[in-house]
Amino acid sequence: MPIRYTDREINAFIREPKHLPSDFRKRLKLRDKRGHREKEFSVSGNEHNEFRIILRQNKRNSLDFSVILALDPPDTNQLFRLRRYNGKSHEHTNPIEKQKFYDFHVHMATERYQDRGGREDAYAEPSDRFNDFDTALAYLFKDCNFRHPPQDQQELFGL
Repeated sequence: MPIRYTDREINAFIREPKHLPSDFRKRLKLRDKRGHREKEFSVSGNEHNEFRIILRQNKRNSLDFSVILALDPPDTNQLFRLRRYNGKSHEHTNPIEKQKFYDFHVHMATERYQDRGGREDAYAEPSDRFNDFDTALAYLFKDCNFRHPPQDQQELFGL
């Protein structure tokens, strides 16, 4: 049975503070795998929820990438994709709205798409805030309330 969440629950998961581990930069190093590079690692939230960061980038096309935040619910092996930042490598169509675009875009989990039997994150909006893998990751961290480790904050501000 698929996992289902309301928009209110989805927004609470997004807003929940998530603490990046002190070695998170090492965990961001992608590994080669059949035509692309990828990496996954877990992060805990303040409300004791477990989240998974999933990173994928095509080896040949730098615009073909996904930066994903998924909830890892207890007592199941299913992930629930909350946000997915995709590169400008394919046309996307929002099935309900019949809206098509070819651009960098952010997928968002919605109750509405779940109600219609679709993937939780089938809805997406074009974005001009990022234009590569690294800036997509930075916006995932910013938009989804990630907290950097204290020593990382000092490095960011040159302290």
